Amino acid sequence: MTNYEIRKDFPIFDGDKIAYLDSGATTQRPKQVIEAVDNFYRTANANPHRGAYELSIEATNIYENARKKVASFINSPSPEQIIFTRNSSESLNLIAYSYGLNNLKKDDKIVISIMEHHSNLVPWQFVSKKCGCLLEYMYVNEEGLLTDEEIEKKIVPGVKIVGITQISNVLGTINDVKKIVKKAHEVGAIVVVDGAQSVPHIKTDVQDLDCDFLVFSGHKMLSPLGIGVLYGKKELLNKMDPFLFGGDMIEYVYEQETTFAPLPAKFEAGTQNVGGAVGLAAAIDYINSIGMDTIKEIEEELTKYLFDELSKLDFVTIYGPKDLSKKAGVISFNINGVHPHDVASVLDSVGVCVRSGNHCAQPLLRSMDIDSTVRASLYMYNTKEDIDKLINGLNKTYDMFKKWIKK
Repeated sequence: MTNYEIRKDFPIFDGDKIAYLDSGATTQRPKQVIEAVDNFYRTANANPHRGAYELSIEATNIYENARKKVASFINSPSPEQIIFTRNSSESLNLIAYSYGLNNLKKDDKIVISIMEHHSNLVPWQFVSKKCGCLLEYMYVNEEGLLTDEEIEKKIVPGVKIVGITQISNVLGTINDVKKIVKKAHEVGAIVVVDGAQSVPHIKTDVQDLDCDFLVFSGHKMLSPLGIGVLYGKKELLNKMDPFLFGGDMIEYVYEQETTFAPLPAKFEAGTQNVGGAVGLAAAIDYINSIGMDTIKEIEEELTKYLFDELSKLDFVTIYGPKDLSKKAGVISFNINGVHPHDVASVLDSVGVCVRSGNHCAQPLLRSMDIDSTVRASLYMYNTKEDIDKLINGLNKTYDMFKKWIKK
C-alpha cells in the first residue's frame, strides 16, 4: 500500500487543504479508529471490571483484549505487564514515583541523555533531589549522536537508572537502545526507554531490547488522545508500590489496612479510558494492516526527500544527524535570522502545519546554543507534495523577511 492510498483513510485530509507535518506532536486518525471508538460508545459502553451484567462483561473483554493487542505489538511476555495510563508523561512519572523514590539512595546516580523530552527529565530531577542522588547527562556530538565513548564514560558502577529516548523528538536521532541497555545492565542499572517517537514508526520488541521499562503514547500512533502505555518487567512491577489509589486497584480494604490487586490492576486506579484503549487497539490493527516494514519504507523515502529539499535552501540551517540511516522522520531547522514562530505563522497561512518552539527539550537546545527551532515530522500518510508545500512556504517566508536579515 502506498502513502497516497493510506491518506484516503484519513478524513482530515479530504480536499488536501493542509500539509500536516506535525505528527511528532500528535498524529491524525484514520476512519477505522474513529469508527471503532464510535461503535464502542454506541453499543458496548459500560464500566469494566465492575458489573456482573452482560454489558459490563463485554466492556471488560474489550478493554482486556486491547491490552493483549498492545502486548503483542511490542512483544511483551504477558498482557499483565501492560499498564494503561494517560500518556508517556504519566507513565514516566509512575516509574519515577513508584520505582525511583523507593529504590534510590543518597549518592546513587541517574543518567539520562541531553536529548530527553522534559517528561523523561523533570521527574528524574525530582527523584534526585528527594533521594540525594546525582543526575548526570550523556551529551551528543555535533551531529546530534551519542558516541560509544560518551556511553562508556557515563554509564559506570554507581548508576542505578538510565533514561533514554529511542528517537529524539527534536533531532530525529535513532539511539542504539539495545547497546545502552546492555551497558546499563553490566553496571547493575535499570533502563527506562521513552518510545513515544519510536513505537509508531519502527518495530519495537521489548524482549529483544531487554529494557526494564518502555513508555509510549497512543495519540502519536493514530489513536485518540488520553491513552498511554507503560511496559515493565514483571519482577520490577510486582515490587513497586501503586502510584494512585482508588477503585479497582484494591484487593481488600479494612479500616486501617489495604491490600492491592495483582498486575496490571494495581496501577490502574479508578475508571479507565476504555474508549481510548479501544482506539489504541484499532490503531494497532490499522498499523498491522499496513505493516511496519511498509511504514518504514515510506518514511525513509520521505525523510530523504525532505532532507534533500531543505539542504538546497542556503538560508536554512538543519540540525541533527546528516547520516539518514541514523535519523527518523523528524527534522528540525531554522531560517537564518527569522524567529521559528514567525516561520510557522507564515507556513500556516499557506496551509502547512509545523511545530515551532523548544519542543519540550530546553536543555538540548541550550546545549546547541539555540532557543527554538522549526520542526517538520512525518508519518505514513505524508506525501512529497506535502514537502513541496513546505519548501514553497519557506521560500515565501524568506522572501518576506530577507530585507531585515542581517548578513
